Amino acid sequence: MKVLVLGGTGFVGRHAALALRARGHTVVVGTRHPKRAAAKLPPALRDCELRETHFESLTTRYIWKPLLEDADAVVNAVGILRERGSETYDRVHNMAPAALGEACARLRVRLVHVSALGLRPEARSLFLRSKLVAERKIAASGADYSLVRPALLDGEGGFGAAWLRRVARWPIHPYPADARGRLAPLDVRDLGEALAVLCERGGEGRREVELGGRAKRTMADYLDALRALDHERPALRLPVPAPLARLASHLCDLLHFSPYSFGHLELMRRDNLPRTNLLSALIGRAPKPVGRAYTARPTGHETPVPPRPQ
Repeated sequence: MKVLVLGGTGFVGRHAALALRARGHTVVVGTRHPKRAAAKLPPALRDCELRETHFESLTTRYIWKPLLEDADAVVNAVGILRERGSETYDRVHNMAPAALGEACARLRVRLVHVSALGLRPEARSLFLRSKLVAERKIAASGADYSLVRPALLDGEGGFGAAWLRRVARWPIHPYPADARGRLAPLDVRDLGEALAVLCERGGEGRREVELGGRAKRTMADYLDALRALDHERPALRLPVPAPLARLASHLCDLLHFSPYSFGHLELMRRDNLPRTNLLSALIGRAPKPVGRAYTARPTGHETPVPPRPQ
């Protein structure tokens, strides 16, 4: 099978491409910058065919036709955290995927579209709303599709994952006080394998696929779990008042600083878990563990235990 992986040099795309290669498929990498691809791709993928793709320009189904030439399936792992110039949420998250769905329907190409958990029509974040609109348009396109909604991702080479690991090493963990929702962090290698399986299944695959890891943790608990990989004692937790956390999210969006955004703050305020976690059913095993829990978190108010008499 020949599979076009859009965003193939990115965090999710690289792992999807590696999983497809490991299963014996031919991989074509879609990327904005083919000349820079070799530096971003792992050695196992550097001999892949490269096709230049600029999502902000791929907004009609006719433009997609030459890019989808001779492909049996396509994985769309393209996304932007923040808008930049012509790369807007509407063009990259909405118009281009909608046109891709229409093109796949006419060319009979299987489409596996990577979306996100927790999308709601009442969301205030344009980032979240644009992803939901894309899901609806792909569903109406007539394509053979699967909408894949992964949980928070961990793994080597991820922008957000690297930031969270860095913060986890700090002796103090700031987090939004109203970030009480639980997450199910997922190893990106598991996601890549699941995407490869969904490419193979064709019309037998489910339309809506929600994936997560085995543990359910709040953001504060997750930072603890990442820290526990390298440190014996947990950090001091510092809840940031909700108004300040929201202001910080808008400033990060304005300055394009860190992966923390208003959209992510919205997701952390409520449980963001798969309704039915299909990961094990797809990959045939339990999810890889992400982080580890401290056996007991010190509170600072433990009652001293007197020494036993000799």
